[in-house]
Amino acid sequence: MDSRTRRTSRSPPLDRAAWIKGALAALAEEGHAGLRVETLAKRLHVTKGSFYWHFRDRRDLVDAVLEEWKGGRISDIRKQTAAGPGEELAALRHTIGVYSAGRNRKGLPIELAVREWARRDARAAEVVEEVDAERLACASRLFVSLGLPSAEAAARSVLLYAYVFGFSLMRCDLFLTDTGSAKDWIARQITG
Repeated sequence: MDSRTRRTSRSPPLDRAAWIKGALAALAEEGHAGLRVETLAKRLHVTKGSFYWHFRDRRDLVDAVLEEWKGGRISDIRKQTAAGPGEELAALRHTIGVYSAGRNRKGLPIELAVREWARRDARAAEVVEEVDAERLACASRLFVSLGLPSAEAAARSVLLYAYVFGFSLMRCDLFLTDTGSAKDWIARQITG
């Protein structure tokens, strides 16, 4: 038995959640193409048999990955936009600050990979739409609570997410002398 086989046989068994976590890591690094069963099994140092113990087929895995991503995004969005009465403006500024900080270098590649995947897969497109709808609804509720008409609240919500995604994708520090001040100014423009 070679060392690779020994390592595989000694690896602790993976559960369904470990496969999904591994698939999300592969998605971040390789995009949707990284979600091949054989590639994931090698990456996780297990056999393909382990995969079929937990999933019916590849579609079962990719659906589980999409559900995990959606659940995580929606949970985080709701957490970031939670606000009691009188705390709406602070919650909006907090949301802008958190999502424009670029702290999660793994989250953005997964976001981009899922969006690219959604261009070719109807289920992925549905999930992206659900996440975006929740993002916009949560931000809109905050704007409406601040007294804005619903149409303006919706427009500002789109502007908020256009800003945080755009800022995450660009190397603004190359073009702005003081990114902190620029971010503060932009946040004030979005929140009114």
